[in-house]
Amino acid sequence: MRSLRHCLRPWFALAGLVFCLLAQAAHPVRQAGNVTGFLEQAERLRTADHGRFVRMLEQLHRETPDLSPGEQWYLRYLDAWQASYQGDYDTADRVLRGVIAHSGNVALEAKASALLMSNLGLQRRYEEAFVLANRLAGKLPAIHDRLARFSVLANLSQLLALAGQNDLALNYARMMEDTLPPGETSCNPLTKQVTALYNAKRLSSSGTELQRAIETCQAAKQSVFANAMWLVLGSLYLDEGKPDKARAVINQAAPGIAAGQFYSHSLAAKVELAQAFQQMGQDDKALKTALAAVAMSSGGDLSGSLRDAYRVLYEVERKRGNAAATLAYYEQYVAQDKGYLNDVSARTLAYQVAQQHVLTARLEAEALSKQNSILKLQRALATKAAETSRLYNMLLLVVLFSIVFWLFRLKRSQLRFMRLSRLDGLTGILNHQHFICRTERALQQLNKKVGHACLIVLDLDHFKLVNDTHGHATGDTVLKRAVAACQQQLRPVDLFGRLGGEEFGILLYECSREQGMDIANRIRAAIVEAPVSKDGCEIMVSASVGLASTATSGYGVQRLCREADAALYRAKRAGRNCVMGDLEVANALVQA
Repeated sequence: MRSLRHCLRPWFALAGLVFCLLAQAAHPVRQAGNVTGFLEQAERLRTADHGRFVRMLEQLHRETPDLSPGEQWYLRYLDAWQASYQGDYDTADRVLRGVIAHSGNVALEAKASALLMSNLGLQRRYEEAFVLANRLAGKLPAIHDRLARFSVLANLSQLLALAGQNDLALNYARMMEDTLPPGETSCNPLTKQVTALYNAKRLSSSGTELQRAIETCQAAKQSVFANAMWLVLGSLYLDEGKPDKARAVINQAAPGIAAGQFYSHSLAAKVELAQAFQQMGQDDKALKTALAAVAMSSGGDLSGSLRDAYRVLYEVERKRGNAAATLAYYEQYVAQDKGYLNDVSARTLAYQVAQQHVLTARLEAEALSKQNSILKLQRALATKAAETSRLYNMLLLVVLFSIVFWLFRLKRSQLRFMRLSRLDGLTGILNHQHFICRTERALQQLNKKVGHACLIVLDLDHFKLVNDTHGHATGDTVLKRAVAACQQQLRPVDLFGRLGGEEFGILLYECSREQGMDIANRIRAAIVEAPVSKDGCEIMVSASVGLASTATSGYGVQRLCREADAALYRAKRAGRNCVMGDLEVANALVQA
């Protein structure tokens, strides 16, 4: 027989949640000497004398105008407790959030937060519960009220056990035992420790921890927790293949469970008894007891205990060869198993920890599904074709989306490579080849409409000395600074490219020779006025500039480049840091 650990966890978690709703009132009742004392007395009477507690609340509400703000918040907390006790979680949550946000009382805020965390767990709002748990864990050092600290620790241990964090849950349970409020017993901390050890598979039926918890809870007359411990012991006996002892334990605890009228305990006791009968080979009794357990539930209930009850029914009917009943009970088992696993997954996802037992349970469910594939196939044939069609459509959409996405990325990469192929990697302006190509196209357009342009070729003076003296990294900075200075003097229609090394070309579009000479001089001055600072000193650079105009050199790229180069060399021979045009070169040749 497989372990029942996963089916016990839901009802024992509810038993733990009852702690916050039914905080055990072992404190002596005192006469109310003042309003605060009366409120404290009412809080201690919540379960010891619930009827009197309700009457005290009514009396407090009649005297509300005489209460101080702190006492009014205390009363609202007790109202929220009563709403939670009655199952009105929406009202309780709204009031508790107000207490937490506005009471200004650390102890009251902690108790309200613990109760809210419990309510969120009961409502399966696990993500909110874990967020609140993290917040409470961070505030623990500041909570000095022993009852408030005890309540927070209890709920943290319980919630972490739900998330499968058994070591942390055990640690908080042991902290509870070290923080017992006056009049409180060790029953609740011990049951929390047993839960963590049981979930971690570190508990046996002969262990002292479980026996100590049972004896302590019985002595304290805390029947909810005592019954939970008896059921843990019965489960351990079933896990260990001792159905006779499991049945004896359940029968021994039956009167207390019946008197407590706690639905989860009653249901779990029935299911454990049915499983014990099944292990003993008494299929008739197992079937009858499992049916009684199922009859206790209302339609729509989902729990691990119901899941195991349907499993007993399913396995007994399969053993007897009743195919129709087997299939019906198996479907109920799968529905309960799916609901339970979804709940566990929600807790796990909220805590962001992968739970191995969830995977194990799912694999087990999958194995059972395969064993009953023949029975399920009869029910699945009608919907198989539609499911297959939907699957094909989904696959087709995925493939189409993948192709579109791949084409989009390919096109984006192509555009990026095309852009990079046109630009110089260091300066970001046009490279040599693309500059020449675009210049040639621009000159052809100007030739057709009889416009003019100027081609400037500039070269940074003594740039090799900069590299040799300050390094190539500084040289690259000088180049980029010079390019930036040039760009500030250019128009959007002008073309700017790096011809190689420290030599650059500029095509001034729709520009006369006189305008070109003026722009070239401004560019030369801008470069001089843009030094580069390094190690506290400034590196000054200058440029020699040569200019050729279509008015004198025509629209051929090659000739313009030759004329501009000739003007550049004349500028260098003239002492550098100056501008020479093609007319000056022509005049010089004539004079020579």
